[in-house]
Amino acid sequence: MTEKHLSSQFDSELNGVSSRVMELGGMVESQINQAVYALLQFDPEAANRVMETEHRVNAMEIDIDRELSSIIARRQPTARDLRLLIAISKTTANLERVGDEANKIARMVKSIIESGAARQLPTTELRIAADLAAGLLRKALDAFARLDTAAAVSILKDDDLIDKEFDGFVRKLVTYMMEDPRTISASLDLLFLAKAIERIGDHAKNIAEFIIYIVKGADVRHTSMQEIESALQ
Repeated sequence: MTEKHLSSQFDSELNGVSSRVMELGGMVESQINQAVYALLQFDPEAANRVMETEHRVNAMEIDIDRELSSIIARRQPTARDLRLLIAISKTTANLERVGDEANKIARMVKSIIESGAARQLPTTELRIAADLAAGLLRKALDAFARLDTAAAVSILKDDDLIDKEFDGFVRKLVTYMMEDPRTISASLDLLFLAKAIERIGDHAKNIAEFIIYIVKGADVRHTSMQEIESALQ
């Protein structure tokens, strides 16, 4: 994902840390898939596997940050390289938070199973949002590997679809609880779970914004889509 430098060692270090980020992304993506499977199948073992992976994700985030600090201290990069290293650090943090959300989903799934209300809840309706969130993260990682700003813009637009699915699900869940108050406790767990899925989409969106920052040097956080597209022209 990086350009060649006069120092082949520096180039190797940049590629190495970028590969670690992609490895972390793959690990987190696996967590999401396991968490969604646990939700749809009410599988406590799948939920446990998600939670067991959490410490590996946290450890890798710390290792990548140490490596980045070492590169900055030794190489004193400027301009585009410094933007890349900063964006890698922020992307790593977002991936770790995606892992946190997957872990949260797993914990909520176990809580719902233990409540005894699992089969009565409309969990299958979360599949669309979960698939959208997982797909958005996959697209973000691919766009990051290629520094593809067009793909980044597409991700920013697609995040709205997850938000709409979340809003729709909340309305359905409120109706469900009103019809059967006995499920309120488990339904609240499901509500927090749905929010975790929505947050995964937000983190994918953040990664897309960092891609634009690397390539164009423009900070497009908290800006309109029109302003973002203008910055890319």
